[in-house]
Amino acid sequence: ITIVAHITATKMPNFHRHEEEKFFVNAEGKKESIPSIHDPPTKELSVVVPSYNEEDRLPLMMDEALDYLEKRQKRDPAFTYEVIVVDDGSKDQTAKVAMKYCKKYGSDKVRVLTLVKNRGKGGAVRMGVFSCRGGKILMADADGATKFADIEKVEEGLRNLQPWPDQMAIACGSRAHLEQDSIAQRSYFRTLLMYGFHFLVWFLCVKEIRDTQCGFKLLTREAASRTFSALHIERWAFDVELLYIAQRLKIPIAEVAVNWTEIDEERDQEKHHIV
Repeated sequence: ITIVAHITATKMPNFHRHEEEKFFVNAEGKKESIPSIHDPPTKELSVVVPSYNEEDRLPLMMDEALDYLEKRQKRDPAFTYEVIVVDDGSKDQTAKVAMKYCKKYGSDKVRVLTLVKNRGKGGAVRMGVFSCRGGKILMADADGATKFADIEKVEEGLRNLQPWPDQMAIACGSRAHLEQDSIAQRSYFRTLLMYGFHFLVWFLCVKEIRDTQCGFKLLTREAASRTFSALHIERWAFDVELLYIAQRLKIPIAEVAVNWTEIDEERDQEKHHIV
């Protein structure tokens, strides 16, 4: 990770979008061209949801997110948003499930990007970021592990970083305050791996942020454009490189405690943590 992140500062990655990935299917079933991160923003907020085989968990996350966003828009008609579900080459019905929300809310609010093949979480997030219209961009996991209303916490964290140099700033949701609870529920081996990973990240890459892996991050449009354009890692731990790039670019970063639910995929159990 460190070697790749270091190279990032001097060599730009080659980003490729397949021909089929240059379009999305709207609520009427017609193809439309995908916008670009380099276009001026036309929405206040874009929510990017990377999804791989998430047909079961995605509805819970989407219901919670859209309920919040719709209520917020009713309170403040000037607030505009879009949710971009990036189907990362899923083998199940993830895209079909996501399209139901597109048809319900309209393709101006919900869009589904279907990738030709699996790129990994980092690659899926980058594809969504490069296709968004928002002035601010939120990364949110499809499992709904973070309470969506906590977007207000990361928004406050972002505001507190003002003035933003070159309109760039990042606010990271964090589970660091829940670390002791997690240790009590994990095996000694998993705890050892966790501490080892955290130490290496701190020692070699990112020193300012305790929790680099939480999937709830809010970026200004310019910060997203600059960091994701330089991103090499497309799979696990892409967040580390993303934040390393941000540090190298001297982008201010805030870390904000959020509500989080640890989802045990193997046993299908949930352990709830409340701030």
